[in-house]
Amino acid sequence: MKQKIFRLFADLRFSIFILLLISFCSITGTIIEQDQSIETYKMNYPLTNPVFGFLTWDRIIQFGLDHVYKTWWFFALIFLFGISLISCTFLQQLPSLKIARRCQFFRTTGQFYRLKISTLLNNFSLNKILLRIKENQYSIFQQKNIIYCYKGLIGRIAPIIVHFSMILILLGTIIGSLFGFKAQEIVPKTEIFHIQNILNNGQLTIVPQTSARINDFWITYTKNKTVSQFYSDLSILDNQGHEINRKTISVNYPLICNNVYYYQTDWNLIGLRFQNFNKEIIEYPLINIFKNQSKLWLTWVSNNSSFTDGIITIIDNLEGYCSIYNENGQFLGNIELNETVNFNISLTLLEIISSTGLQIKIDPGIPMIYLGFFFLMLSTLISYITYSQIWIIQKTQQIFIGGNTNRAVFEFELEFFKFIK
Repeated sequence: MKQKIFRLFADLRFSIFILLLISFCSITGTIIEQDQSIETYKMNYPLTNPVFGFLTWDRIIQFGLDHVYKTWWFFALIFLFGISLISCTFLQQLPSLKIARRCQFFRTTGQFYRLKISTLLNNFSLNKILLRIKENQYSIFQQKNIIYCYKGLIGRIAPIIVHFSMILILLGTIIGSLFGFKAQEIVPKTEIFHIQNILNNGQLTIVPQTSARINDFWITYTKNKTVSQFYSDLSILDNQGHEINRKTISVNYPLICNNVYYYQTDWNLIGLRFQNFNKEIIEYPLINIFKNQSKLWLTWVSNNSSFTDGIITIIDNLEGYCSIYNENGQFLGNIELNETVNFNISLTLLEIISSTGLQIKIDPGIPMIYLGFFFLMLSTLISYITYSQIWIIQKTQQIFIGGNTNRAVFEFELEFFKFIK
């Protein structure tokens, strides 16, 4: 009974069926937004107007379609596919490799007629043929008048490496889903922060209790005044507040500390800092008028405590200036850092307060996934190695010779004809 069960798992049709199910679930997880709030699903998949006629938000929550890659049934499919690969490796691939390593001598001349290429030689030197075969890197085995030769046995290992690499990729996926997490933090410049805004995490995730400080943040621009790159000078602190790591990160160049990745993802402006004639520091908050869809902020800068009189300040960059307008929307000019504007009272622009957007994540399965893809590429190269076999039987003055190969048949035929030339 156990043997029948494992034979079922090792069946190619079963493996393809499970793989199709995994592909279908992955497509579903791609179409349906993952790890969103319930309100998002209620708005996009209402009960009154089901998507595709059946997909509503309550069914999405019920079947875990909002986090497909972390559900028990997705893990079960991956487990079944892994069992199928392991069963196929031990019940089919390894025995096939073991058979290929054996000396498969032909005992009768009738067996040559089943080969792809064979011939009969008269009055021909067997030693010359064996010398040419040896020069072509064949392994030669002989029992009296029968000879067996092969080369390229390593090419038969490629399917086993494919199975091994796929198992590594599956294990890496499961480990990443169970132990990984992703967080998003918007931190003002010079502030210290902890990892708090967790976007998604696995069932066994342990969020590191580390703190970090944004030492500085700046943006570089192109000649066309478009954003070229934005940078954050980031320090990682220990429990006593001492710096243990520091790096200037930018998009695609993260800081890595204790397997935690800190990516630069976004930026924001949160306020303007002024100084009045009394040397008092006043801060005014900036509001994104397009609700984060566009980088454009404004604020109302007042010259009295009742906020009835003042100017409108608009800013869309970090180049060190902002535009000012009066109450009627009339453009008054630009004010730069350390420049003073006078309207009833004088105000000096001291600083444009910015914040940086960081994505913080841990995915312990990534190294295993990379290793799996490395072996997958390696198996592709190995699979190009041709496995060729040659059989020889000598009877009196006649030599029966034939061969077979699993690929590159034309090249093998040319090689074979050189042996008997």
